[in-house]
Amino acid sequence: MSGEPSIFFADVNERQGSFLRRTFVFGGLATLGVAALVGRLAQLQVVQAQEYATLSSQNQFNFRMVPPPRGLIKDRNGVVIAGNRPSFRVLVVRDETKDLDQTLDLLGRLLPDTLERRRAIIRDVNASSKFNPVPVKSDLTWEEFAKVNLYANELPGVMADMNDARYYPFGGAFAHVVGYVAKVSDRDVKAIRDKGEEVPPLLFNPSFRIGRQGVEKALDEALRGEPGGNRVEVDARGRVVAEDVGGSRPAVPGQEVVLTLDADIQNRALEVFGEESGACVVMDVRNGDILAMTSAPSFDPNLFVGGVPSSIYRALADYERRPLLDKALTGTFAPGSTFKPVVGLTALKRGGDPNRRIVCNGAYYLGRRFACLGRHGSQDMRSAIKNSCNVYFMTLAVEVGPDAIAETAREMGFGQTYDIGISGQKPGLVPDREWRRKNPVRGDGKWYPGETPSYGIGQGALTVNALQLAVYASRLANGRKAVTPRLIKSIGGVEQGGDRSFANLPYDPAFVQVMREGMEAVTDVGGTGFRNSQLGLGDIRMAGKTGTAQAQNYGAGSRKGAGRPWAQKDHNLFIAFAPADNPRYAVSVIVQHGGMGGGTAGAPRAREVMKVALLKDPEMRARMERPPAPEPTETTDLTQPSTLEPTTPTPEAVDPLPPSTEPRL
Repeated sequence: MSGEPSIFFADVNERQGSFLRRTFVFGGLATLGVAALVGRLAQLQVVQAQEYATLSSQNQFNFRMVPPPRGLIKDRNGVVIAGNRPSFRVLVVRDETKDLDQTLDLLGRLLPDTLERRRAIIRDVNASSKFNPVPVKSDLTWEEFAKVNLYANELPGVMADMNDARYYPFGGAFAHVVGYVAKVSDRDVKAIRDKGEEVPPLLFNPSFRIGRQGVEKALDEALRGEPGGNRVEVDARGRVVAEDVGGSRPAVPGQEVVLTLDADIQNRALEVFGEESGACVVMDVRNGDILAMTSAPSFDPNLFVGGVPSSIYRALADYERRPLLDKALTGTFAPGSTFKPVVGLTALKRGGDPNRRIVCNGAYYLGRRFACLGRHGSQDMRSAIKNSCNVYFMTLAVEVGPDAIAETAREMGFGQTYDIGISGQKPGLVPDREWRRKNPVRGDGKWYPGETPSYGIGQGALTVNALQLAVYASRLANGRKAVTPRLIKSIGGVEQGGDRSFANLPYDPAFVQVMREGMEAVTDVGGTGFRNSQLGLGDIRMAGKTGTAQAQNYGAGSRKGAGRPWAQKDHNLFIAFAPADNPRYAVSVIVQHGGMGGGTAGAPRAREVMKVALLKDPEMRARMERPPAPEPTETTDLTQPSTLEPTTPTPEAVDPLPPSTEPRL
């Protein structure tokens, strides 16, 4: 028995118990794991299903910003002067091309002119955001567009499409007042950040253009609109494989801007200058609307939309006649004899008599000799304006003094800027004794008597711009109201300019009437502007004032700088209004370094521009086309008392202005 094996049931039971415990532990852990997995799956698929579906969709789709069409700019008659046109272009997406240099080499074979801009293209592509198409060339011809599309499969990251490009149908006619658009620069971004404002994402889009100069700059935010977005499907590498049209958001075009300008008058105003340099402004004397405001020579703003070549820009910037400068607002000139009515008004306001006669013997003496343009003999105020007599107005200027002249000049519109909606105006300079104290000649701050005669004929330190001259002419023509200019007619259909009622001029209307009568004589037989100011439009006549301003002191040389370089010749000016008997429109013309008299260089240009304004006015056309009144025939029996109306004009017919409360001169 002792040799037989023994069986110990206790050990077996112990091992079985241990196995069962491990089975239950691992089984429990497995059950917990499965439960946790099921719970997590339930959470992902039920509780967070929408959240992850959204994230998945965002990984699958991208939005590409679409710049909005820029708002149209129109003239007062609805003619588009700044619009948009379709343009074929080729673009490069940085992250979709394997080798940018190689891609540009291949593209250069199709579009050779892109090789010249290679460095600029690389800079723009590297500065763009991920997967954002960067324009390489715009305004492709149909042949170029077709060629790029033909080889698109061999050019990874290159695409061709059609977009809206800014277009100026009248070229340089509106270049200064409307301005132009160009690429956003680092300075534009810095200027916004310096104001503490956030830079809109639209400005970083390579296709976006920002307003430069004139209306395009002043109303840029209103014109730019709201960007849209194309929803595109991308693969794992971010490459576009399809477009989700339903998920795209259309861009909102910018607001439409309507100006007070008239395209026909504006075009004519630029045409009349030819190769000359200068400015022209036309205003409605009743409401202040600017019908034309041009600067010559001009430039084609379409060149700047896609980026003007540096050689062309340098040629424009270096040309001595300064085509990039807005001479209507920024250019300031001595007004010359166009300023003489200001001196006349100053004298009348201080008790002067317009019938007082001053003898002109060819010069005025005050410490030295101040020459006149002729020996005019005895002159009253009207004839002195007609003949532009220096002696007469020098005499008045010395009598009233510089402070009184400066006060009237400011009341007539000089020495200030106007809220016309665009920047760039220079106020010019209306000097007086206070100004001289701050700007001394010899350190003592005195206004010397010898300065006043020159001041009285629109020379010396006095400077004005073409817009101010037009305001001045409008106030003379209106006779009662201090008319102010308006350029922006409406924005997005909302009328601009507010209340167009104007303050009264601080003069007896009879004083202004004397100036108007003198200006009518200027364009009448024997006047300084007669020869070149005849409109030829029936009985409609133009009244005006000539002016010639020295660009430098010629000493004993030629008065107008004849034979001298262009930059040393005189400036020629002319202001006018028409019809003379019932003014509607005023015009100012400055011919920079024209080298002739205002009646020779300025008057014929003002005449041509004024004719367009009058011909476009239905009431003026009706007046022109009205047949002349028939000559009266005598059928009355001379033995009987006459029943005819007296032919002698009544006082009301001679002076339609209401009687003043002050004594008339």
